[in-house]
This record gives sequence, structure tokens and C-alpha cells, in this order.
Amino acid sequence: MSPNSASRFVRACLRQPVDRTPVWFLRQAGRYMPEYMAVRRHHSLLDICRTPSIAAEVTITAAERLGVDAAIIFADLLLPLTPMGLDFEFVNGEGPVIHKPLRSFEQVRALRTDRTTELSYVAEAISKVATHFNNKRPSPGSQDTLGIIGFCGAPFTLASYMIEGASSRNYIETKQFMYTDAAWPILMDKLVTVLTDFAAQQVSAGADVIQVFDSWAGALSVADYRAYALAPTTELIRRIQALGVPVIYFGVDTASLLPTFRETGADVIGLDWRIPLDAGWRAVGHNTAIQGNLDPITLFAPDDVLEARVLEILSLAAGRPGHIFNLGHGIVPNTPVDAVLRVVDLIKRHGHTTPRAPHEATSDWAIRA
Repeated sequence: MSPNSASRFVRACLRQPVDRTPVWFLRQAGRYMPEYMAVRRHHSLLDICRTPSIAAEVTITAAERLGVDAAIIFADLLLPLTPMGLDFEFVNGEGPVIHKPLRSFEQVRALRTDRTTELSYVAEAISKVATHFNNKRPSPGSQDTLGIIGFCGAPFTLASYMIEGASSRNYIETKQFMYTDAAWPILMDKLVTVLTDFAAQQVSAGADVIQVFDSWAGALSVADYRAYALAPTTELIRRIQALGVPVIYFGVDTASLLPTFRETGADVIGLDWRIPLDAGWRAVGHNTAIQGNLDPITLFAPDDVLEARVLEILSLAAGRPGHIFNLGHGIVPNTPVDAVLRVVDLIKRHGHTTPRAPHEATSDWAIRA
């Protein structure tokens, strides 16, 4: 599927045999890392995203510092909103703010889908990352080739930002719009069009995999997800797969949605930390790869606790092909870098892929289920 199919990361996405479990981290380039904070002293978040040389530098530095198996491009989910005609900014202490959120049919109809070339700075950054790591390729046949991840938001999550105007606890405006406004399917169609083009740019530039973030899908009931989000999400994932790369689909607080997530056809489903890995994998089916799912706050725990949690997740994966070790959400500020490095070391030493007896990989959750 991918030109980088020798990579253990890409092979794991496709549930092919690998020499060991691959590992990378959500938000691995972020505010916990001194190298990133040094860059932030001189550049805003959006400046970094929109300057290919800096975005590439931040991406490369994090991947090499940690020794992970994949680099995810430094960007932001909301970047596609600007060419659609919806400006936003980051406000200290509040996060992203959209000053004129969508609240009407006319506003949705006015959204543009023909300006995605304005996002080419992300593809340019990916090209720089790909060139850097292609120049460091290991010997032929090695699985040590680093995977490169591009990403975009999922239609529901981007729509929720566009309608709420910021992060939300209850998604009142979004759900009212979703339930009652005839513009919802039009908004979904426009987002799928823009996000497909955006992903295509990233793949053409060298992304081996695209991760689709549905950060707020956990706000939906199963019935609402099926009625209002499943079809556009599935369409987006299928269009990205048609570009020739695997797709990772990830949401937070989504244990109840996992069986439905399987219907999207994503190659990999990301698990948050709230469900044991084996139970989550059964929920999506073993014909799908799985990513996760260490609680990111465990990185603040004593070494013995951290090691026990990492080894527990590996045990629950049972060496089955298709497990990518990651967190169940992003690395948070002030996380000790040494703890992240310790997890990488543990995976490299213990991330075997030889299946074990089923009784060795069954959580208490699974026994009760």
C-alpha cells in the first residue's frame, strides 16, 4: 500500500508481521520538550505550523530525540478552516477561538472548498521531513525506516469547532445544529471535500499514513454518531485510503463507539486509556490494527509503576500483529522527557511480536465482560 512498506510502523498499520511493536506518541513534539519550548519563545503556534522549515525542524527533532518509529507532522487540526473562510486564532488560556462561528444555513453555503492549495505549507513541511529521513535510510530490508504521519480532523470534530467557536463541554450549539439544521449534510460534504484534498497534498509530499482525529466524537451517543457522523467519516477514510495509504482513526472517550468505529473501515483504530487494550481490540475486531493506549499521566508515575503499565499493555496485545504502542491521548505539558524515553526503551526491549497463550493476555475487564 505505502511506498514505505518496509517500515515496521506501516507494516503494523497493515497488520503485517514486524520484528517488534512500533512506538510513537500523540503530541510527541510539544510543550513538554525543551527543544520545542526554545522554538516557541520566538514563534507562535500558527507561525510554526505555517512555516515549513520550522514545522519540519520541530517534527524531526522530536522523532530523533525520542527514537520513535514514526514522526507526525507538526500542524493543527483547524488549519483547513482558514481557506474555507472561517478565521481563528489561539488565545492564551482559552485555546482556539473562532470569532464568527457557524450558526446559519447561509454561513455554511458560503464556505469555500476551492482554496485548499493555501494549505500547501503543510505538504512542504512533510516533504522536508521525508527528505531528511530518506537520506538516513538503513540497509535494504531493515524495518528501522521511520514512518511519516500526516493528519487531519474528522468532519464532526471540525464542525463542532466551527459551530461552537471554541472548545466545549456540552456541545449544545453543535448538537442543536446537527439535529435541526438542513445545512448539516452540506457542511459534512464540504468538510469531506476539503479534508480529502488536504490529505492528498500530504500523501503526495511523502506521508506514509494519515491519522484522522475525531477528538470530540466521544460527545456523541452511539445513535447520534451513526445518524450524523458515521457516513461522512467513512467517506473521508475511504477517499484517503484510495490515495494508497493506511488510515488511523482516533477519538477520545469513545469506548462505547468502538464497534461502530469499525464500520468506518479504518486500517487502525486508536484507543484512549479508559478501556483495556484487549477489550478495545475485541470491540473493533482483530481484523483491524489497534493503537494505544497508555494513560499519558502515567508518564508522571514512579518508574516501577510506569514499567508495569507499559508491560501490561504489551501483554494484553499478546504479540498479535497490528499493535502500535502509543498513549491514549497526547503528551501533556511538564511531562518528564526521561519518562517518555523510558517507555521507548521498554518497548524496544520488550515489544516482542510472538503470540502468547490467550490466558496470559486477558484483563479483568475482559473476564467480567
